[in-house]
Amino acid sequence: MLDHEEQFLFKEEILHLSNAVAEPGMLDNVEDLLTDVITSPRFDSEVFTLERSLQVMLGARAGTTLVGLLTVSPDVFDQVAEVRIPGEVHERLTAWRARFGLAIDNALNFLNNPDGIQGHNFATQVAHVDDRRVLQGRLTLVRYNNEPQFFLADANVFVGLIVDLLERLGPHADQDTIDEDTLMRLKDAVALVERRLAARDRA
Repeated sequence: MLDHEEQFLFKEEILHLSNAVAEPGMLDNVEDLLTDVITSPRFDSEVFTLERSLQVMLGARAGTTLVGLLTVSPDVFDQVAEVRIPGEVHERLTAWRARFGLAIDNALNFLNNPDGIQGHNFATQVAHVDDRRVLQGRLTLVRYNNEPQFFLADANVFVGLIVDLLERLGPHADQDTIDEDTLMRLKDAVALVERRLAARDRA
């Protein structure tokens, strides 16, 4: 938790950030940048340049504040509610913290302390965002020190990642790098998606 002086400074920074994103279209521009970083095939490397990009877009002070706000612990983030900023700004900041913060924070931690992956788990869930249903995926990468890394994103992000990986791995594939069972699973998965899309078109 922040002490009294840190809370005062924190709230001052939030007000400054709020003013920086108040220009028409700026909230959408920032969200587009965050989305591009999270969905980039070069996600890890681009996370390192995220703060600089936000500094260029919003100004050095506001850009730094936003990165800190995205990766700060939730109990500190809750204090943003005490700052009198426009409702739309507060709502968007909250959404960014939930949507991008954990992935960015974990990516930075992982890049700073890389110690390998020993396993993974993938799960899906249906969420309701802005009055619409969204299929989301949650990827958990378990590192050798048993610390999990969580990445939550809309399903299309993971589908795009799968395509990127296959495009890059495909030219190097042979019998030593992919077995028949895995290839059959890939074919079955693509067939399942095609059936689902066809069924939706007929509905």
